[in-house]
Amino acid sequence: MKTYECVCGARLFFDNTHCLACGHEVGWCPGCARISALESLAEGGYRCLHEDCGAALLKCGNYADHDVCNRLVAIVDGRAEALCDCCRYNDVVPDLSIEGHRERWAALEAAKRRLFYTLDLLALPHGTADEGFDPPLSFSFMADALPDAGLWRSTAGSERVYTGHAGGHITINVKEADDVERERLRVDMNESHRTLIGHFRHEIGHYYWDLLVKGRDEDAFREIFGDPAAPSYGEALERYYEAGPPAGWPADFVSAYAAMHPWEDFAETFAFYLDIVAVLDTAHHLGFSGIDHDASLPRMLSAFQQVGLAANELNREMGLTDLVPEVVTPTIRDKLAHVHRLVHQASG
Repeated sequence: MKTYECVCGARLFFDNTHCLACGHEVGWCPGCARISALESLAEGGYRCLHEDCGAALLKCGNYADHDVCNRLVAIVDGRAEALCDCCRYNDVVPDLSIEGHRERWAALEAAKRRLFYTLDLLALPHGTADEGFDPPLSFSFMADALPDAGLWRSTAGSERVYTGHAGGHITINVKEADDVERERLRVDMNESHRTLIGHFRHEIGHYYWDLLVKGRDEDAFREIFGDPAAPSYGEALERYYEAGPPAGWPADFVSAYAAMHPWEDFAETFAFYLDIVAVLDTAHHLGFSGIDHDASLPRMLSAFQQVGLAANELNREMGLTDLVPEVVTPTIRDKLAHVHRLVHQASG
């Protein structure tokens, strides 16, 4: 993740809506693809103040109306889209009449914007049905429970909302944006990490299985990850929640959940690959020494190991969990190589 510069010279970050030094409103300009300071226009809207841009802009509807976004849309021939290039993928958003849901929605959108930043960095295809994508990508942020005095109580008559993916549609349960609830689930599920960005990276892995593997590259997938029909997904899920992962799973899987079924193994490996790309991009732009690399997987993994070792030790000094709990074994390296090949073929 890059950092940016305000017109006053102060550093701006990806999630900023204001410059804390000079007070300028800021946002993501689609004209120059950066967080930029904004100037209000007399006729309405804004002008990007970056010296090489000057685009005429409007705030995304979710920025202007709900303050859950920080992106703008370009005004072309006097017209502009209502939603930005991230928010346009939403099918269902949280019920904002419920206290706390706007803040949770904002956290979900912030994670989603980081997901799209990495997908665009890799030049991975994604789009809607109108753009001819099969499956089309979309998101729903829904709740099956309501916050009550720090706890979550079931909503009478509602069906349980499962975080997951089906046919290009990604659903995230709103309570995952509650830090306390998410940590409780992380401990209950014995997960080393459980984060919002982790959910998005995992579920988008399922989307890219449908987009890049299904009906196209399934033989190569089976050679690396196994046969998804033996056992079936339902059988594998039942076995996993009854018996847990097999003994010695860290030698072959990036997480315990990856050991459940080949589809989950692919999604977890894909998410880990996005972790690697995102961490290296941020480390590079923050000036970490010794982590420059080319596009080859061995060089990427070597650089990631250097960043991971440093970050893990820093976290331990502060009593925090490791930033990088995964150990890349030969089997995991082969799985990452498969994802790496798919990504580069798709980016073309």
